[in-house]
Amino acid sequence: MNIIWFLLMCVSIIFSIINGRLDDFTKAMFDASKLAVETCMYLLGIVSLWLGLTKILEDSGLIFKLSHFFRPVISRLFKNIPPDHPSITSITLNLLANLFGLGNAATPLGIKAMKDLQTLNPDPETVTFEMMLFTVINTSSIQIIPFTVIGLLANYGSKMPTAIVLPTIIATVVSTVAAVGVLFLFKGIKKWK
Repeated sequence: MNIIWFLLMCVSIIFSIINGRLDDFTKAMFDASKLAVETCMYLLGIVSLWLGLTKILEDSGLIFKLSHFFRPVISRLFKNIPPDHPSITSITLNLLANLFGLGNAATPLGIKAMKDLQTLNPDPETVTFEMMLFTVINTSSIQIIPFTVIGLLANYGSKMPTAIVLPTIIATVVSTVAAVGVLFLFKGIKKWK
């Protein structure tokens, strides 16, 4: 990947010199760098807010009530996880973060869920079906309200940043159902063989 980025930079510099637009190229590089830092800081704020709320939910005990509320759904999907295992809470938090489109905040929660699922793994060198299922659901992630994208669109001056809500719901539901379906299909094929 580094080679590709290096080649893109070299080609851009060469074409800016050929076209006599080296000043524009330099200005664009600095503007893009500034924009990248601003976007990172904006996303850092969202991640910090969500992780802070998660910590408050955990300290107040509300997180356990949430995990109990979602336990029937999680237990139905992840049949080999014991009912009171900490991975249920981790998976619930990750799925909630994804539901609200906080993908960046969902990443540390997903890592925690995978660590919790690893404690149930009899062979640490392989991946369990529950780990694969969690990865598939986490990757396709149904989103009801994509807060991060709405915030970015609003930040960049979109007149209707919420116009993406319905297409996002449709696309993520379809992708999640398809991904989980394919995983169960391969599980069935493996059992059949």
